[in-house]
Amino acid sequence: MTTPRILLEAWNIRAKKQLGQHFLIDPSTAGMITKRAGVMQDDIVLEIGSGLGALTVPIAGIAKKVYAVEKDWRIIPLLKNELLANDLHNVILIEQDILRLDIKKLAEAEGRKILVTGNLPYNISSQVLVRLIRSRDAVCRAVLMFQKELAQRIIAPPGSRDYGRLSVMLGYCAEIKRLAEIKALLFFPKPKVDSEVLEIKFRTVLENPATDEAFFFRVIRAAFGKRRKTLKNALSGSELEIDSETVREAFITVGIDPSRRAETLTVSEFVALSNRLNEHRQ
Repeated sequence: MTTPRILLEAWNIRAKKQLGQHFLIDPSTAGMITKRAGVMQDDIVLEIGSGLGALTVPIAGIAKKVYAVEKDWRIIPLLKNELLANDLHNVILIEQDILRLDIKKLAEAEGRKILVTGNLPYNISSQVLVRLIRSRDAVCRAVLMFQKELAQRIIAPPGSRDYGRLSVMLGYCAEIKRLAEIKALLFFPKPKVDSEVLEIKFRTVLENPATDEAFFFRVIRAAFGKRRKTLKNALSGSELEIDSETVREAFITVGIDPSRRAETLTVSEFVALSNRLNEHRQ
């Protein structure tokens, strides 16, 4: 694998800060991630942000097919060259913003669930996760690299400072496992923080499902939208458009103190509260 620095200089390309471009420079690290991700020979893989192919090449060397999504048109030719140099012909390049890609449609075309991988830019990581949660019927699992700060928020337990909207949404529908920590010095350009690789395995059956999942996610968003307020006040003055008396009654019914704050509620408590509020709404 040609180093990212040499490739970019040869093509007179500079990494774009606004795209969060930090290219993995160590092939052994890419191999380690691929191995720990458990990529199998019959896997259909969707890679988010293929970049210069650091992960694309080892994954394509194992998987049945890889859909490599890359938004930056400048580096598509470089990626094509890397694939040709490694004699890989099972990669379909998609020049598109991942936030505009219909993941469910892609899985339907393949007739099976897909494995999602990628080194996510920090500025769209949360949006990508929300899209994967909403499209999880089409995704068996996701193995993704995040900046360490976001990874800590994803796996944070209730009551901790990092516990937030993503913690609850993923805790509701997935099992999360830490696979690896990647030092900042292994990227070019070097980011300011280390990264972490997480495996997100979506549950096929939910033990405690919300009666209206879309509304449940809205409740979570409203609750964490005003973290400094009590839950009662945060929900009463939110986009949910539910009056304070109804909110208070819902708290009493499910046995949750309305003076608590969002970061103290467990996933099951959020489900119970959402279900009760949904009854009133209907």
